Amino acid sequence: MRVYALVGPSGTGKSHKSSLVARDMGITHIIDDGLLISGNRVVAGTSAKKEKTKLASVRHALFTGEEHRRDVIRAIKGNKVESILLLGTSDKMVRSIAEKLNLPEIERTIYIQDISDEEEIQKALSHRKDKGKHVIPVPTFEIKNDFSGYLLDPLYVFRRKGKNRYVAEGSKTIVRPTFSYLGNYTISNNTLFQIARHTASKIEGFESISRFRVINREGGISIEMSIVVNYEYTIINTMRRIQREVAETLEKLTALHLASLDITVRSIVINGAEYP
Repeated sequence: MRVYALVGPSGTGKSHKSSLVARDMGITHIIDDGLLISGNRVVAGTSAKKEKTKLASVRHALFTGEEHRRDVIRAIKGNKVESILLLGTSDKMVRSIAEKLNLPEIERTIYIQDISDEEEIQKALSHRKDKGKHVIPVPTFEIKNDFSGYLLDPLYVFRRKGKNRYVAEGSKTIVRPTFSYLGNYTISNNTLFQIARHTASKIEGFESISRFRVINREGGISIEMSIVVNYEYTIINTMRRIQREVAETLEKLTALHLASLDITVRSIVINGAEYP
């Protein structure tokens, strides 16, 4: 196996350039932030960007977790990888990754300054610092369960007006994926509300959502949801099911990292009548 490395400080555009380097040098696989990548496909591993702290992210990228490390080693052997490009912020880091994954010595190291001019590097640094943008060299759908979203607008509330009628107090976009090789996309506030309401409507005891609020948190988003439930069903069981199933559905369909989902029963329905 031929092993290469691409080294540069964090945020200087290594991930963006890695696919070009791999193509030009005929390298078949890339190791980037805990992922083993081949072409436009994630072969194995999970993204370090899902970690909640910078330290945990670095440890993940260095394959300190035994299960994570074994998973990627098995994939490298199983796919009979002939050449691989390791991304890291220093020579020490890429050597450590090679050692952790039982790879041969690094044959050649390319530095970001060798392939990017100062203007490109400064632009990449600006995007990282000012906008929090990260790049992983695969299409977004390949890592949708592995990355966090963040808010562009920190608050969204639905106000109730009459039975089964809600008025949106605000109309701004709330989230963009942190990682997107194909470009940016946005998910409207109303979409999250509609997904939550549709999912909850299938659960016995649920009547309606009276308030829906999305808040920016470090490492993801938090949702506060007030609901109306039916008195004929065990309220705590209804709440638990709604919390679990809405969270799972939102993360699956939107690729957001949901930090928390807090549910409050605002009122109950008894014999068809609603009581606060």
